[in-house]
Amino acid sequence: MIPIEYILVGVSLLLILSILASKLSYKLGIPSLLLFLAIGMLAGSDGPGKIYFDNAPFAQSLGVMALSFILFSGGLDTNWKSVKPVLWKGVALSTVGVLLTALFVGIFSVLVLKFSLLEGLLLGAIISSTDAAAVFAVLRSKRVSLKGDLKPLLEFESGSNDPMAVFLTIGVISIITGKNSTPLGLILMFVQQMAIGGALGYGAGRLTVYLVKKLSLEYEGLYPVLTIAMVLITYGLAASIGGNGFLAVYVAGLIVGNSVFMRKNDLSNFHEGVAWLMQIVMFITLGLLVFPSHLPAVALFGLLAALFLMFVARPLSVFASLAFSRMKLREKAFVSWVGLRGAAPIVLATFPLIAGVQKAGDIFNMVFFIVIMSFVLQGPSIPLLAKWLKVDAPLKSRRRYPIAFEQTEEIDGDLDELEIPQNSAVIGKRISELNFHKSALIVIINKNNKFVVPMGDTVLGAGDVLLVLADGSAFKQMREIIETAAAEPAKA
Repeated sequence: MIPIEYILVGVSLLLILSILASKLSYKLGIPSLLLFLAIGMLAGSDGPGKIYFDNAPFAQSLGVMALSFILFSGGLDTNWKSVKPVLWKGVALSTVGVLLTALFVGIFSVLVLKFSLLEGLLLGAIISSTDAAAVFAVLRSKRVSLKGDLKPLLEFESGSNDPMAVFLTIGVISIITGKNSTPLGLILMFVQQMAIGGALGYGAGRLTVYLVKKLSLEYEGLYPVLTIAMVLITYGLAASIGGNGFLAVYVAGLIVGNSVFMRKNDLSNFHEGVAWLMQIVMFITLGLLVFPSHLPAVALFGLLAALFLMFVARPLSVFASLAFSRMKLREKAFVSWVGLRGAAPIVLATFPLIAGVQKAGDIFNMVFFIVIMSFVLQGPSIPLLAKWLKVDAPLKSRRRYPIAFEQTEEIDGDLDELEIPQNSAVIGKRISELNFHKSALIVIINKNNKFVVPMGDTVLGAGDVLLVLADGSAFKQMREIIETAAAEPAKA
């Protein structure tokens, strides 16, 4: 038996390598998840690490837990105000789009890959969900953002389409194994999973907010522990009574993230870290589970399936799902191309292994190959395509301040930035000379990346960034004063 000290050192080194790999992926403009997978494969029995791992049930259990925390964190970060205008488009993509993708890939698998119909549909269901985190990681590395509602649409689609992919995967497996044999049974199963998952997730989110607000815990460190427990019980309870656990945790995160209460920022940062840890651990584990020596046998079929998914199945499903939307053609084309596959398909590929489905090993290896091809072929092209289709926008730098602010129900206002234009009339004037609203508070000033505590005699300059605490009307009044252009000198 390997001593625990050696195991701890080995796990720590893998985590450190993954963190360094994320830095490298940012510079290279490739998804960090691809490098996490590579680290797992190199550490595996076919790589120099020689770690033998062939425990699909453990990998599945770990993957389910990891996805639960990743989806909860995704819900926390989802801004309902930005999602609301694209809600029905996102719902269409995450339901109809996922179903059509599974059907198209299933038909292709029957006609070209010579799978049976159910085996083809199972492959299509497994690879039907997308991962927007990989897309935005690539865009950030190239300092590119997206115009309009594209960003919230892609984020909402990726956060909400995993439950549909899980339902389809479990549904097809239940037919293959004889547990369910009628279309009506699948429809009832869908309604049950989504209704229970959505309702329980909403209730769990409200309960989490209530507990964080009302429990006056003596130790701040216990609040993250409370939310961990709520994530686990939300998934476990929903799944145990026939609901969709992944939908439940995503909805719970959405409710918590769009509520106003103390400690929300701290909890969001904590769960972002947990989500990263889960991604690293999950991808390394899945990288260990695959045997690279088995991939060449499925490379041709995997490549054909990946190309069909990228160039046919995904575009057809997107254009069909968004047929009645007013999105421009180039926006639909961009959404069609950025359907990168991520963690969920590889985790779902372990389900047939455990269920004893015929060709489960080939399906797992093909899914693994398809995910890698998605990262390699689609990832680097995304920034270029965004510029070519004219849907790109400059990525705004995220300034960091040596202070933290958390909005609560007791505070009538928010913390926001005001940058002084080059032609502003306030340049060269002291703060005390300006008729700012009395309720507005300038908290700190960023002068050439140096932070200054404002005083009445502080002189404002071009390019200064004021961090202001104010309500909507006071902030608007300050903006109008600052953006008023200085009068041009009279001509002689």
